[in-house]
Amino acid sequence: MIPAEAWADARRLWDYHQMGHSLRPCSVAIGLGSHDLGVADTAVDLYKRGMAPLLVFTGATSPTTRKRMPRGEAVHYRERALELGIPSPDVLVEPRARNTGENILFSRAVLEDAGVGVSSVLLISKPYEERRAYATAVKLWSEVEFVSASTPMTLNEYADSIEDARLVIDMLVGALQRLLIYPDQGFMISQPVPDDVLEAYERLCREGFTSRLLPTDRP
Repeated sequence: MIPAEAWADARRLWDYHQMGHSLRPCSVAIGLGSHDLGVADTAVDLYKRGMAPLLVFTGATSPTTRKRMPRGEAVHYRERALELGIPSPDVLVEPRARNTGENILFSRAVLEDAGVGVSSVLLISKPYEERRAYATAVKLWSEVEFVSASTPMTLNEYADSIEDARLVIDMLVGALQRLLIYPDQGFMISQPVPDDVLEAYERLCREGFTSRLLPTDRP
């Protein structure tokens, strides 16, 4: 059982990680690969709602997706989109990226190779990765406007879908750590972190929710 105090702190991180952007039509939607097929489902939903005329799915495999998605995250996402009725020409695949920076850079190259003009991007990720994806994208592709999106759900709903509440909190903590340290390493733009969010992060670290922290930079 997760203590109520830890769950309240996790909810602060969850809320902060989501950008709260208002959806609007964009030149293209880019779905960032992961273990979560919900990203593909959300991309399809937004396509059908007229939010983007073209989808790009990006991602190779990782230790957490290799068994579930042996053909690669982007390929499995594309297959899901086709199953849900998206025309094949409207789904591009970038199958090499192994981190968020590569997701952005390689997707940009795919779009350039396809001759697609891009002024705005609907950036679709897992809910708790919205802010990290946005900060990375703005750093690496500053010429376009990014609108962040993810599957609308609460922290409780997401934890239920993963079936491991402790792991979810570990991921929230790890994602925030990267927002704190990656700007100095040139990987993303810096964003202000409210004091209450930073204090919640520090409490969760002290409580041992640290499996997704980078070991050399643990508080």
